[in-house]
Amino acid sequence: MRPSSDEPPESLWDRESLPQGEDKALMVQAMFDKIAPRYDLVNRIMTFRLDTRWRKRAVKDLRLASGSLVLDLASGTGDLCLELAKMGHNPVSIDLSFGMLSNDTSGAPRIQADILRLPLADRSVDGVICGFALRNLVDLPLFFAELFRVVRPGGRISLLDVGVPKNWFIRQGNSIYFGKIVPKIGALLSDRAAYRYLPRSVSYLPASDVLLQQIVSAGFVDASHHDLSGGLTQLLHGTRSI
Repeated sequence: MRPSSDEPPESLWDRESLPQGEDKALMVQAMFDKIAPRYDLVNRIMTFRLDTRWRKRAVKDLRLASGSLVLDLASGTGDLCLELAKMGHNPVSIDLSFGMLSNDTSGAPRIQADILRLPLADRSVDGVICGFALRNLVDLPLFFAELFRVVRPGGRISLLDVGVPKNWFIRQGNSIYFGKIVPKIGALLSDRAAYRYLPRSVSYLPASDVLLQQIVSAGFVDASHHDLSGGLTQLLHGTRSI
């Protein structure tokens, strides 16, 4: 895959305008390859370790029986795989970024793949979890349809991503922190351009009611949305219809 503009991938995440389509997919893969070695460290610092609490909640809310086969999509370095294993599940780590998979220390089976086109049979897994990747996908309805395809009837999905706080003061504070402070943390510990892009990437996400409707339209029932930590993060669930 080549960027439509013929720009090197590194230039795409430092532009004022956010990339779209194939440019976005290529940029996301290259960016996460680059920041993988210090990704966990920066996450812990910039979220004050709240990210560990959010991941535990996402795993708990899957509400699956012990021993369930669960895909961790856009798995990064495998944090969610570790939590899944603690809950007695059998996780599989899937990510497009080879750099992220190379830094995965969870011990789960690892697959490098585009999560919009999973190399798995229909109705082959009990659940899917995905942390902070929805905004990086090119086609969300296609993603939800792919989840419906691979999850068994009665299986569950649990999807985490950043949110937009409804409280004005929290929203303004969050905007200043992630817009001004996080890029500086990223520049100090990892890559400035990547951590300048990541706070802006929230604008890719549809409103929560639109996300819920897309999940329902894909065939999931009991779809629900929860704000975590005052709306800094959002968690979405659904059950595959029989």
